[in-house]
Amino acid sequence: MKYLHTMVRVSNLNASLTFFRDGLGLELVRQKDYEKGRFTLAYLAAPGDPEAELELTYNWDPEEYTGGRNFGHVAYRVENIYELCEHLQNMGVTINRPPRDGHMAFVRSPDGISIELLQAGEPLPPQEPWVSMENTGSW
Repeated sequence: MKYLHTMVRVSNLNASLTFFRDGLGLELVRQKDYEKGRFTLAYLAAPGDPEAELELTYNWDPEEYTGGRNFGHVAYRVENIYELCEHLQNMGVTINRPPRDGHMAFVRSPDGISIELLQAGEPLPPQEPWVSMENTGSW
């Protein structure tokens, strides 16, 4: 058995690609439109880990997706959790669970998918503004 990918449905492919690619730093591995089925699949992966993919499924006919947290979350190990959270915050992303412990944070994609960020190696020493930042919304 081999892990292939996690699929999430997205309502705006461009906004989701901006979040996952430009925000989180994932790389677009491949993307294909399926005209007969009226959908697009975009596969992303973390740099250096091309076999663990995230599949974004964009259905061309409008649909409202609710309960993005129902399936749980997608988790990524990151090199510097503080720098990534600051980068995402500068992009307008809400840090739902700040990395107060230097180890773990949660954010949400444009479609409400919960994303867990975990510091690689040992937790970073606690630092502001993260230590004092409260949780925002659900994660």
